[in-house]
Amino acid sequence: MCLILLAWRAHPEYPLVFAANRDEAYERPSAAAEFWRDDPRIFGGRDLEKGGSWLALTLSGRIAAVTNFRDGVPRKSFPRSRGELTAGFLRGTEDPRAYLERAMTAAGDYGGYTLIAGTLERLFWCSNRAAGVGEIAPGVHGLSNHLMDTPWPKVREGKLRLAGLLVADEVRLTTELFEILADRSPAPDAELPDTGVGLQRERELSASFVAGDRYGTRASTVLLIGRNNEVVFIERAFGARGVSIGNTERRFALDPRISAE
Repeated sequence: MCLILLAWRAHPEYPLVFAANRDEAYERPSAAAEFWRDDPRIFGGRDLEKGGSWLALTLSGRIAAVTNFRDGVPRKSFPRSRGELTAGFLRGTEDPRAYLERAMTAAGDYGGYTLIAGTLERLFWCSNRAAGVGEIAPGVHGLSNHLMDTPWPKVREGKLRLAGLLVADEVRLTTELFEILADRSPAPDAELPDTGVGLQRERELSASFVAGDRYGTRASTVLLIGRNNEVVFIERAFGARGVSIGNTERRFALDPRISAE
């Protein structure tokens, strides 16, 4: 997942407003968001190659999402998939901060990542390219392929646009968040980060919605969790070059009393 925008305890009706694009190689097999067959308490997309997820939540209100950390062209493979980090948190009952601290002890087993994990009460993040675990404060935040709130152009612009939606109703929220996620405009060269992949690749990856030859945005998701614990989860799936291949929309209620065991 390569762009996450979230408003945490900043909207009067929705304690969590979450919008995200998952960027991945088109050839990597994936399943659309659904309740998992092997654990029906978890709802979200699924990486069919390794079994993990880029974004999912449980009926008890645990949520996790992960992005890759871009620091040059990968030069080796790693023994474990980053999607395991989200799945491991969702399947368990461990305190979010404790889980992230434990995950960091195996940081070298994974490629670069930034991980968000939390509950209806508190959200945290960590990265194996930074020290420690941070709590996400109430407000508007953004994440791409770096650390939380690193002001890359699409993160900076996305946060500004999300901040303008903090009194919007569901229809306007979902409509305009998908417009933000669908923006294919590259950033000006002068504003591009230098992450070691070359100027042309930086341009291609700078848009909110990436539509390359072999790699691009595979799913755009808007997730709203209301004060009554009602979930709105809308996912738009895409194939090569950003061609739409399907939509998923589900509404269901969370119950913090449900055990994750």
